[in-house]
Amino acid sequence: MPVIAFQGRPGAYSDLACRATRPGWETLPCRSFAETIEAVRDGQADEALLPCENSLAGRVAEIHALLPEAGLKIVGEHFQRVEHCLLGVKGARFEDVKRVHTHPVAMAQVRGLLDQYGLEPVTEFDTAGAAELVAGWGRKEDAAIASSLAGELNGLEILRRNVEDAAHNTTRFYRVAPPDAVVECEAGQPMMTTLIVHVRHVPGALCDVLTCFAQHGVNMTRIESYMLGGSFEASRFLMDIEGAPDERKVHEALLALAEASQEHHVLGTYPRSAFRDDM
Repeated sequence: MPVIAFQGRPGAYSDLACRATRPGWETLPCRSFAETIEAVRDGQADEALLPCENSLAGRVAEIHALLPEAGLKIVGEHFQRVEHCLLGVKGARFEDVKRVHTHPVAMAQVRGLLDQYGLEPVTEFDTAGAAELVAGWGRKEDAAIASSLAGELNGLEILRRNVEDAAHNTTRFYRVAPPDAVVECEAGQPMMTTLIVHVRHVPGALCDVLTCFAQHGVNMTRIESYMLGGSFEASRFLMDIEGAPDERKVHEALLALAEASQEHHVLGTYPRSAFRDDM
């Protein structure tokens, strides 16, 4: 059976995203993003799913640091809606809950629930890990904020669904695989390309790079700056653009980019998610 790796405990939102993007595959939980990448490199997993940005929290900085040097390529993207559930032990009621356990990021996304009902927030290392802890304690006054999958895997009951403050809370993932992996796409399917660009350290260098795409009609959907080599000068950028290098306008833009930048490297070309049509 094929295996897809993710960072977190079983039942984490990344686990849920893996099951959505690769139904029927075995999911492999890993302790860190670095370990997740290594699982693909050493053959423990066929692919990995890495969160790259969230509609509330912004970019996932560790992925930005690891991915350019990972030796893997991006073969797909996936958008996962984050739907927080309040999970309690069997027989617990909402009125029994006094303390809420979850990851700090998730805690910040349920402030309305905490404030309205005067619940005590207790931060834990992971959303799914919080569900494991609550299940182990067996106390009605302790509940976890995690996914419905985490509740199912740990034998917890859903006391409240969709307790997040923002309904648009969504995480985007890169699906990565070894360099020789075949990208699955249908003929004529819209594509995305992700690349790293190292600009020259001269005035207007970034403007010159952006002009390469603008002049050839290539739409850029994302740009993020990097610190490179411990320098505080933002000379390295990650970019997502619409299209594939074998399309004429993208090909010409990349030729111009080779002249305008110090260097650039394509991290992957992959099918554009249908989720973008509803954004």
